[in-house]
Amino acid sequence: MLRRLTPLAAMLLLGAAAPARVDMPALVDMPTSVDMNARILPQAAAPGEAVKPFVTVAAGRIALTHVRIIDGTGAPPQPDQTLLIDNGRIAAIRPGADAVPDGYRTIDATGKSVMPGIVGMHDHIYYIARPNLDSTGHGDEPLIVPQMTFSAPRLYLAAGVTTLRTTGSVEPYTDLNLKQQIDAGHIPGPHMDVTAPYLEGPGSPFIQMHQLTDAADARATVGFWASQGATSFKAYMNITRAELGAAIQEAHRHGLKVTGHLCSVSYPEAVALGIDNLEHGFWVNTQLDPGKTADRCPDSEGDPTIAAMAPGGDAARALIALLVSHHVAVTSTLPVFENASPTYRTLPPRQLEMMSPQARTDYFYLRGLNLTRKPERVAEQAKAWTNELGLEREFVAAGGLLLAGPDPTGGGQVLPGFGDQREIELLVQAGFSPVEAIRIGTLNGATYLGLTKRIGSIEVGKDADLVLMRGDPSRNIADLENVETVFKNGVGYDPNLLLDTVRGHYGQY
Repeated sequence: MLRRLTPLAAMLLLGAAAPARVDMPALVDMPTSVDMNARILPQAAAPGEAVKPFVTVAAGRIALTHVRIIDGTGAPPQPDQTLLIDNGRIAAIRPGADAVPDGYRTIDATGKSVMPGIVGMHDHIYYIARPNLDSTGHGDEPLIVPQMTFSAPRLYLAAGVTTLRTTGSVEPYTDLNLKQQIDAGHIPGPHMDVTAPYLEGPGSPFIQMHQLTDAADARATVGFWASQGATSFKAYMNITRAELGAAIQEAHRHGLKVTGHLCSVSYPEAVALGIDNLEHGFWVNTQLDPGKTADRCPDSEGDPTIAAMAPGGDAARALIALLVSHHVAVTSTLPVFENASPTYRTLPPRQLEMMSPQARTDYFYLRGLNLTRKPERVAEQAKAWTNELGLEREFVAAGGLLLAGPDPTGGGQVLPGFGDQREIELLVQAGFSPVEAIRIGTLNGATYLGLTKRIGSIEVGKDADLVLMRGDPSRNIADLENVETVFKNGVGYDPNLLLDTVRGHYGQY
């Protein structure tokens, strides 16, 4: 979430929500004419020399014994199971009392849980730097968006993110080359759905973005990046309806999907144009903003709409019905709003240690300014937050496909990987049960990407993209943070070894 993080007043808060169980809809892959399995999950290469130091469980026949399986479907956990991995795939799931077949390396997982690898659906590979930011919040122009090509993939993988969508690219060739290097086994990191450069209109505050001139430019831009290997597209805040419509048509012609962090175009307008996905939950919809004019992003940037869209109200019910009937997915990005909450706490030392010195300094500048908000602003944001949580629950209850991602940008308040874990935790605070929240963070993302034959749940025959952790996140969702081993294509990576190489560098490279 780039622009909305620039003004500090736009940061949103976390509030308490009454627990409410939501019945999760049955899911099938969302339609696409492209084999996304081959594009996003190509045949696995063996770890190369630069990746081997992080591998603690080599590929082969592996048996996780006496493990608790949280399969990603929202079903109750299965205690005391043996999960067999063979040639990078899940070969069998058996009762823990059964003997392990000959030829398997046994890993005793007593007291531990295994879940599918997280599918991060709003996971950037960049960072926003505000030149000469000071304690008053002042910084010099222009905003710079440096690429975190080294640190971000390692942070994601260490946290259990085995597949991600970049959801907007600033250095698209870097992202495409990074994906190729990861797929070839030369760099550690997750599988990647590489989103093309932002589809943005005039008025962007980001000097590194191309600004579309008209619908023909939008169509040509989508066609070019589809030819270069991008597998998804993201519309941004100042795009016009004509440009967005042309972009969607061209992307669909290539069998690819379009998501959007919108403002100039409202949610109902985007639905009418055929958009596939909307980012940031319901917070950036501008349909009820006073004075909203066609194809222009109002200064209010959606705040009046989320404040007015009370869960259960006529406007909310109508919008949710529209989204569901047109199969438009919604991506929840709760962590990017959390640092404005009165219940927000400073990031733990483990995360602060990952930041470069300048990134930590910027974080504490923003943290200090956050503590000076006026009470009326706190109350306004609290109402908006409560509405957002309720709308996400109602969307799922109505049969909508809710995705999960943290949007790790800005002054370090959300970090790659750690933010993906936090998103799932915040979904539980929003009222979803832990297994429902895990499903949103795993199987739902795979469903949108068209990858459920390979990933997203623990099922015989699927890829062994798994997260092994101490404890039981189906009872205590914070146990999600206790990652012990991350399996990608049946190869086990040590998260601490990955984090050791990143410490002090996020925000630098």
